[in-house]
Amino acid sequence: MFICVEGLDGSGGTTQVERLRQAWAIRSPGREIVVTREPSPGPVGRLIRAALADTDIGEGVLPYLFAADRRDHLDRVVLPALARGAVVISDRYALSSLAYQSLAVGLEKVGALNADFPAPDHTLMLDLPPTDCLARIELRGGTRDRFETLARLQEIAASYEAAIGWASARGWSIARIDASGSPDDVAARVAEVIWPGC
Repeated sequence: MFICVEGLDGSGGTTQVERLRQAWAIRSPGREIVVTREPSPGPVGRLIRAALADTDIGEGVLPYLFAADRRDHLDRVVLPALARGAVVISDRYALSSLAYQSLAVGLEKVGALNADFPAPDHTLMLDLPPTDCLARIELRGGTRDRFETLARLQEIAASYEAAIGWASARGWSIARIDASGSPDDVAARVAEVIWPGC
């Protein structure tokens, strides 16, 4: 089972990945659960994290870096874990690239770079207005990356709509989750998607 959590920065994705890990551990004791993220902790992912903080690296370079990181991440982490029968929960995946990087080079180009990657079993899209996302980003403090401004979040929200259309047309299972309210509220909505009726 390959599950990806998506959404704008500040929508609560990292929190919901951890909540989902905890829920799987309770429901399936003894089953291996692999929690991962993109950009990955691997060598290309580390380069991307540095690039996001470095304004000298152009936006047009990022789609290629993300695609390279995704190939490496799949080969080293995701596919071997799935082959072992593990549940893999990823904080972001290809839908993020389609939304974020298409702003620089267009959806067609980013789609071509990601067309051969496998679709997750479930993609959970956390829906939260950009203004609410920015408020959460400001609350947590710390250094912001290039995508964490209101104008960029608004652009990315619109871009996610096109990305969802691209992925849906290719058979991806995408569930939109209302990400407002407390983490418990959102976790309950996520659980209803993964374990309907439970």
